Amino acid sequence: MKRLLYLCVLVSTLLAAAPGAAAENFNPSPHAIDIPLWFKTSFLDFREDIAESTRQGKRLIAYFGQDGCPYCRELMRASFGQKDIADKARKHFDIVALNIWGDREVAGLDRSTYSEKSFAAFMKVQFTPTLLFFDEHGKVVLRLNGYYPPHKFAAALDYVAGRHESRTAFAAYLAENAREQASGRLHDEPFFMRPPHDLARSPKAGRPLAVFFEQKVCAACDELHGTALKRKSLRSLLGTFDIARLELFGQGRVVTPDARPLTEDRWARELNVAYTPSIIFFDGGGKEIHRVEGYVRPFHLESSFAYVGSGAYRKEPSFQRYIQRRAESIRKAGGTVEIW
Repeated sequence: MKRLLYLCVLVSTLLAAAPGAAAENFNPSPHAIDIPLWFKTSFLDFREDIAESTRQGKRLIAYFGQDGCPYCRELMRASFGQKDIADKARKHFDIVALNIWGDREVAGLDRSTYSEKSFAAFMKVQFTPTLLFFDEHGKVVLRLNGYYPPHKFAAALDYVAGRHESRTAFAAYLAENAREQASGRLHDEPFFMRPPHDLARSPKAGRPLAVFFEQKVCAACDELHGTALKRKSLRSLLGTFDIARLELFGQGRVVTPDARPLTEDRWARELNVAYTPSIIFFDGGGKEIHRVEGYVRPFHLESSFAYVGSGAYRKEPSFQRYIQRRAESIRKAGGTVEIW
């Protein structure tokens, strides 16, 4: 059955690449979004795929996408649409595309079998695109949860292709190699907690906690404070949260939700925070329940606060299903949903 599927995909790929095809570089496929023709055609056996990539001197990337995902579309157009990024990816990686709602059979690294959607759930995929970078032993050495703009995505490719994970944390590498024009300052908001930051939680606390990790040279942080955080629809959701803003590489002292005294930098490294702004959500007892750590537009940011603040995460473990239902509810009530 897998070989028959392979032949069907191969034939469709050849037809799409033939003269007169609708697009020269992209192939309408079963992978939830139009993907580059050079993505790997795979039986979705990850042990075999990693072994094959290793023999070729490459590493494997698992890309998770879905239909109608504007962030997936932007990854394909803005990043893989740039020749230098595409050439770099083709030289150093095999990329396998999966649909987070798909039913194709996937063989995991332990030889367990999944459907695409159950494998996505097993790998805790909450945002699309999500990209998992595997080393030669099947270890995930980098995980991009959500959309990274081209200059940061290119740095991620360089980080894994150069085997830098054994020498430096991705956050430090990204800060050094993905420089950008920005205001050069940390933004303040009236709803941010004032230092010293004692974020210790207890089961009786009740209020969830949202921790913003930012840095001074951060164009996306400037955008966040200039647009999304000024929206009344989002501001109305913030009142049920305790909200703290920390600096990604800062040396300020913070008491973590589990009551440990650390520096901002040390805690960020423990949490594997690399992208700014990232927002980590904790429940009243101090358990992490959700995070936003890629570029998002206001609707998805609002949906994250609604997902946690309403307690919907307790009944619906899939954030993607939650935002689909939330969008449908808003439209039925006569509202508009600006996904991008």
